[in-house]
Amino acid sequence: MAIKLVGVERFSVTSAKPFADVIAGIEAAIGHPDLEVFRRDVTAARTYAELENVIQKVIGPSGLMEFTRFDLGEILRKQHGKDTPNSLRLVAGNPLIMKRMVEHVPDAGSYAPVTILVDERRDGVHISYDRMASFLAPYGNPDAVKVAQDLDSKVEALLMAATA
Repeated sequence: MAIKLVGVERFSVTSAKPFADVIAGIEAAIGHPDLEVFRRDVTAARTYAELENVIQKVIGPSGLMEFTRFDLGEILRKQHGKDTPNSLRLVAGNPLIMKRMVEHVPDAGSYAPVTILVDERRDGVHISYDRMASFLAPYGNPDAVKVAQDLDSKVEALLMAATA
C-alpha cells in the first residue's frame, strides 16, 4: 500500500456578472458532443489520426469539451427552496491532452478531465478550478507538468473570459 500527499493549487475568480451569463460564456467556449455518438466514434476510429479527427470535431474554441455536469444547486433547492443560490460543477477536458499527461504519469487519469465549479455567493459568482500542474507536481515528471501547465492556461483563460 502506498499513500502520496498531493497538494492542490486552487484558481478562483469572482465575477459580478449574473450566474447565467458566466455559464453561457463557458458553454460558448467548450464543445458539447453527444457522448453516446462520441464514444461510438472513438471506438470506431482505426488509427490515431482518425481518433484525433473525432476529437477535433467536438472540442470548442477553448480546445475543451464537456463530459458531464452536476447541478448541485438543483439538489440544494429541493430542501432549501427556489431562492437557493446556483451551484454547477462542470467536468471538461480534452482526451488528447489527457492522453499526453497519462503517457508520462499514469495517475494523471485520476485528475483528468478537470472540474470547474461555478457557484453563487453573497459577493458574486465564484469560479474555481484545481490546477492540474499542482496535482502532477509530486510525481516529479517535468514533461507531464508542462502538459498540465498548458491545460491550466487553457482553462484559466476560459474562466477569465467568461467572468470578464
